[in-house]
Amino acid sequence: MPNRYKLAIGDLVWDNLCSSVAKTNPIYAIAGPTASGKTALGVELALRVGGEIINCDSVQIYKEIQIATAKPTVEEMRGVPHHLIGYVPPEINYTAADWARDAAAKIAEIESRSKIPILVGGTGFYLRTLRQPLFESPKTDEELRERLRIIRQEKGAEHLHKMLSRVDPQAAENLFPRDYVRVMRALEVYFQTGKRLSEQQPNRAEPPEFASRIRLFVLNPPRDELYKKINERTLEHFNAGLVEEVRTLRKRGLRDDTNALGAHGYRRVSEYLRGERSLESAVEKTQQDIRNYSKRQITWFKREPAVSWLNGFGTENAIKERLWALIDGENLTDPTN
Repeated sequence: MPNRYKLAIGDLVWDNLCSSVAKTNPIYAIAGPTASGKTALGVELALRVGGEIINCDSVQIYKEIQIATAKPTVEEMRGVPHHLIGYVPPEINYTAADWARDAAAKIAEIESRSKIPILVGGTGFYLRTLRQPLFESPKTDEELRERLRIIRQEKGAEHLHKMLSRVDPQAAENLFPRDYVRVMRALEVYFQTGKRLSEQQPNRAEPPEFASRIRLFVLNPPRDELYKKINERTLEHFNAGLVEEVRTLRKRGLRDDTNALGAHGYRRVSEYLRGERSLESAVEKTQQDIRNYSKRQITWFKREPAVSWLNGFGTENAIKERLWALIDGENLTDPTN
């Protein structure tokens, strides 16, 4: 920012000018299934428009779990500032509402520097919660949550989903049977308040000012090629010491039913360490889990409004050119020029 401009108009006027300009600029979101090249494309976009990246992945937020999270390396970041990565202790069951609050603060911070916020990640529920805030839900009842955890361990995630179907059929219809984190939360809301989650969800807070400025781009590579990448990357994670990483975390007391160790890439390793499956089975089941998850991610984003689809991997030149063509018409204003 040229100091002569700031000196000429004063700090307060300058800050107000930067704020008003920021509120006319777009905010970009690069989403898509796991292993589709979101990180690489997000960095390229940041370098092109003068942006900073906000992580939108529910596993990359955690400290200490590293190998299976695909967190970008320093080399992959290429000097672009990255936010909300590796900052939550793995013992904490961090929620979508927590992330939306932190992401909103980062958006304001980035725009105060006259930079463009770029949301990058595949957790669609995070992004939806940012654009459409959740209703004010009750605080977690740890005793109730523990009872639900025991039910899941003894009878499986699908049993929790059947429970939800009986008390809140509409919420159950909108959730995948194995999405036990959200299924458990819906059950908690019902048992704590006596009201169905589906009935309370319409009572959302007003969307933040910036919600209408978010431009969502979703990668959608060919299914066979994506599955091959997922299988190869899973093998790389196991060969890189994934089992030892999980063993170390469990030894220091991290529970298997935390969101961190319950994540794809970690859950089956814990089962292996508990003696419930072979190492070969853990690898194969992890590959299958992540393939299935990638399919659900695409299904999720097909339900989102105003999506621009990019049919390929984020590392492909054709996809980059397609994205540049879509954003070049945006009105990016820099108050320093």
